[in-house]
Amino acid sequence: MKTESIKSNEIVRDWYIVDAKDKTLGRLASSIAQILRGKNKVNFSPNLDMSDFIIVINAEKVILTGNKKNTKEYWRHTGYPGGQKTVSYKKMLDEKPDQIIRTAVKGMLPHNKLGRKLLNHLKVYSGTVHPHKAQSPKELSIN
Repeated sequence: MKTESIKSNEIVRDWYIVDAKDKTLGRLASSIAQILRGKNKVNFSPNLDMSDFIIVINAEKVILTGNKKNTKEYWRHTGYPGGQKTVSYKKMLDEKPDQIIRTAVKGMLPHNKLGRKLLNHLKVYSGTVHPHKAQSPKELSIN
């Protein structure tokens, strides 16, 4: 019996909407990353972009456990000597709440060309309004 590999023109992409209100950040990001990889499909292939599109609303209402609200920091580097920049979770929540979920999901995807392509299928919005009503997304419940 041969294993049939799916072709790229046979991939069916769905649209899902996730409400991040009162969801734990890591658990939410882990579930989103698995769906973006396409691991929820029976014909999963690790080298293909089989991902569905995910819309996340209420990104500013995601919760963290423990004392991470006060201690968590996001850091990046400019590429220049001494160019390390850090931003606290509270400041990031005030300025770019959608970036919190995007960063968490990005860390759980492959760190290569495929991972960067998969991240484009994630749409994160801080409020309940999103411009993807025409795609008629299905409600996805994540615990």
